[in-house]
Amino acid sequence: MIRLNGTELAFNVFPNGETLVNGEQIRQLLQEHNELHFKYESDSDLIKLMLVKSYLDDQLATASLIIYYMPYSRMDRVEGTSVFTLKYVANFINSLQFNKVTIIEPHSDVTLALVNRSEARYPSIELLNEVIRETGFNPEEDYLFFPDAGAQKRYSKVSGYQHLVGFKVRDFQTGRIASLDVVGSVARQGFKVIIVDDLCSYGGTFMLSAERLKELGAAEIYLLVGHCEESIYEGKILTSELINRVFTTNSILGEAAHKRIHLFDLGGM
Repeated sequence: MIRLNGTELAFNVFPNGETLVNGEQIRQLLQEHNELHFKYESDSDLIKLMLVKSYLDDQLATASLIIYYMPYSRMDRVEGTSVFTLKYVANFINSLQFNKVTIIEPHSDVTLALVNRSEARYPSIELLNEVIRETGFNPEEDYLFFPDAGAQKRYSKVSGYQHLVGFKVRDFQTGRIASLDVVGSVARQGFKVIIVDDLCSYGGTFMLSAERLKELGAAEIYLLVGHCEESIYEGKILTSELINRVFTTNSILGEAAHKRIHLFDLGGM
């Protein structure tokens, strides 16, 4: 999905898979300062973004870009036989020469280092106070939980809360978590926990985290993530009683198809 100055652009696809861009629609939407919103759904969206930006260049129209979810952001290193795919996608974005690129909840600092003229927004931080109100979270008695050191670093600006940190070992060939331990101590039983992270896929990390937190005495566990993939419906989070509710944005999900998912609209933030 691509929006130009608040309006979703319409694309047609020929039988052979080629994309038809509506130049007239784009011309009608042009302003002195243009803003593209990019919601990645498949690799074809990258081609659409290239075509739209190239057309804007032909119209001598400058533009900034807001990326709801940075494609390939988890492939931010060479690990085993995996390829540093994020670098190549970042090079592609850089080649389009946007005035500014805002990336919603990047997975790591590597993304910002690779994408030129980029800055980050963190909905998980922006929404934390609202989630605290909805869950009845008490900062003096309850805990934030960061599933790994990456999450702890990403949300290091969050202060005034007790927190616990997970230490996990991942098998990069299978993508599965081999083990996870909770670092930190709790003062009492029956506390609430808000797990804070950037992305939920099937939710295996969060299910394992919730199991460990329950062993420590957690009574209620909530999940707050900036991005949530459709695969959450195939995982166990929504059928298990371990996690009470999931709070996320529409950066990837189109709608909340389960009563235990609270979806925040990025357009309204």
